[in-house]
Amino acid sequence: MIREDQELTLNPQDYSLLSDFYQFTMAACYTGEGIESRQASFELFVRRLPNQFGYLIAMGLAQALDYLEKLHFTPSQLEALQATGMFEQVPDRFWSLLESGRFTGDVWAVAEGTAVFANEPLLRVEAPLWQAQLLETYLLNTINYQTLVATRAARMRDAAGEETKLLEFGTRRGFSPQGAMWAARAALAAGLDSTSNVLAAFKLGRKPSGTMAHSLIMAIGALYGGEDDAFEAFSRYFPDAPLLIDTYDTVAAAQRLAERVQAGETQVAGVRLDSGEIATLSQQVRELLPHAAIFASGDMDEWEITRIKEAGASIDGYGLGTQLVTGKPVNGVYKLVEIDGIPTMKQSSSKETYPGRKQVFRHFHQTQSGALQAKSDCLGIAEETTQPGEQPLLQQMVKQGQRVYPPESLETIRERTQTTVASLPPQTRRLDKPNPVRVEISEALQQQKEEVEKRLSVNGH
Repeated sequence: MIREDQELTLNPQDYSLLSDFYQFTMAACYTGEGIESRQASFELFVRRLPNQFGYLIAMGLAQALDYLEKLHFTPSQLEALQATGMFEQVPDRFWSLLESGRFTGDVWAVAEGTAVFANEPLLRVEAPLWQAQLLETYLLNTINYQTLVATRAARMRDAAGEETKLLEFGTRRGFSPQGAMWAARAALAAGLDSTSNVLAAFKLGRKPSGTMAHSLIMAIGALYGGEDDAFEAFSRYFPDAPLLIDTYDTVAAAQRLAERVQAGETQVAGVRLDSGEIATLSQQVRELLPHAAIFASGDMDEWEITRIKEAGASIDGYGLGTQLVTGKPVNGVYKLVEIDGIPTMKQSSSKETYPGRKQVFRHFHQTQSGALQAKSDCLGIAEETTQPGEQPLLQQMVKQGQRVYPPESLETIRERTQTTVASLPPQTRRLDKPNPVRVEISEALQQQKEEVEKRLSVNGH
């Protein structure tokens, strides 16, 4: 009988089993058929961008590569799989394979912080078939989610401008404690300034940031004073932290604080607005507290930031939570594109794929200001030659199971995100009805697709 564990916490040694069950049944089938060691290539990509998204920012590669480095199966894990009673017909070789197995393949991927578009591989795995198959679930989990958060963060940064402070407040809305950690990382790597997640901040070598909640105002107000007493108490211990001033009446609270500032009784470093008509309230608060930083929060997204900016809001920073770490999913898929050097493809209606190992070639042109701007992408065969003015996006990250490059810092990824977004055309960056950069199909890839379709048709597929 399988023991029940209600805690459900994760350790790195658990990652090998953090997978869909059918990955193991397929690997067992490959082993039984004697094809488990055939060289296979899988590519991870999205078929279409989420609605109203002009691009995606690739993220999550660091955790994917860390997973590959640590991939192995413990005796207790193998015993648990055997105890299901569902592998009784598979050969013993399958268990020997898992027992001694490590990732020994190659990985090609776009660098984190790079903009990608529909049908472009974010990552390609080239490895023995059983290994490449088992990786699917974990790779999709980390890359899909971090790419979602990174893209939202990049869009919010683009809407707010480089000078505005953006704080990640999404832990309470993140999809699980692990998801909240990944969300904090992806947000920082894509352009946000800090996170309120203490554990994530410390692990990433950052200082956590935050303000205060309404409960502090209400608790002190109920026990021994009023809103002003709460402000005074909080400022006594955290003089540089913003005060939350909308628990009762935003303007009235700002007026009383202004009077105390003018009387020399206190200093107000900043305030946070969490409700009401933010644009109007920020203007009123700015008149009363001209030297205080004003932060806004409350289900902020890139459209709301744009709206209140256009309404003349006086905002120095935003706290971003729910809309940053949730929302429209990135539906990345992981598909077999080549086996034993033979290109293959999926032909399902609306889910057709391009066969073979591929490369993305990004073509740039120089604008009148001298800046490089992405003009178009070409999806081609991996072996195709890069043309003048093009940049191949997929780089080899792992060779024969070993990393090619050391892990990148968040600062490096953040700079790449900033550069990448700045290189996109205005029509791709806009929020409403964006036009993604055009993705062309190379002649060689189109020809390969037609040849594979013909072969599949002859074989009766």
